[in-house]
Amino acid sequence: MPSSLPPPRRVRARLRRRPAGDNSGRTVWLFDLDNTLHDASHAIFPAINRLMTAYVARVLGCDDATASRVRVDYWQRYGATLLGMIRHHGVDPADFLRAAHEFPALAEMVRVRRGLAAHLRRLPGRKILVTNAPQDYARAVMEIAGIRHCFERVVAIEQMWVHGHLRPKPDRRMLRRLLAQTRIAPHRAVLVEDTVSHLKRYAGTGIRTAWVTGYLRMIAPSRPHDVPAARDDGSRRDAAVRSTLEAEEDRHVGHAAQEQSVTLVAAETQAPQAQPDNVPRERARVPNRPAYVDIKVQSMHQLQRRMRRTGS
Repeated sequence: MPSSLPPPRRVRARLRRRPAGDNSGRTVWLFDLDNTLHDASHAIFPAINRLMTAYVARVLGCDDATASRVRVDYWQRYGATLLGMIRHHGVDPADFLRAAHEFPALAEMVRVRRGLAAHLRRLPGRKILVTNAPQDYARAVMEIAGIRHCFERVVAIEQMWVHGHLRPKPDRRMLRRLLAQTRIAPHRAVLVEDTVSHLKRYAGTGIRTAWVTGYLRMIAPSRPHDVPAARDDGSRRDAAVRSTLEAEEDRHVGHAAQEQSVTLVAAETQAPQAQPDNVPRERARVPNRPAYVDIKVQSMHQLQRRMRRTGS
């Protein structure tokens, strides 16, 4: 006779965490967040770009125009604004990233397509969110979008440490460790991304790749932009940049510190370049599917229909 007693507390908690939808089949979907599951180019990425520039301006005690030029220079020299800020100004990388994601009106900034949660629920297979964004931001966006219950796990940048170093996408070591921890064979995993360079990086690892192009509607280079200053011939700004770069040049930051901080610039690498108001934006010309992309779709609806039709 079956027992009528309620399940133990630990079992009940596990049952409550079980993601909603179709978790059948052997496929495990590794979903990116920004510009994959929601439209981040609409408001969030431009805001990140502004917040990063404002952060640099506060640290340097300069105007936005000078801060923008410093960002451009650091980007070119180190591959990331944050590395330059660490090397020359000793900023806390976690504080930098946190400041870049301060959105009091986040609910008004998140845009999702109708039926997103339903499409994710119908997509057969387990779903894990893997984002280079901070965890609090990622969870907040998922709650606003109504898709938190569709995922069994959220892997944010705070969980991407490997052997004492932070290794965000597209680092292969991080992904291999994630697959090992979750006991997922690479051939069962599908990485769903809007950033095609990430998909290219994972070519040859055994995982499958899906490229989501629906939010690539505007051409916007992913790098800091130079904000021109009014009534300035540029000489003062150039002098400020040189002064900033030369300051503390003898101060050395160890390789380990650089390794641990460089990967906190995930948001920056996706923040689009601001366009002047009088310059019309162009529709992005999305190329054909590259050889390292297994699936190319515009939306979760299209992905769900394709997988239902062919089997995952």
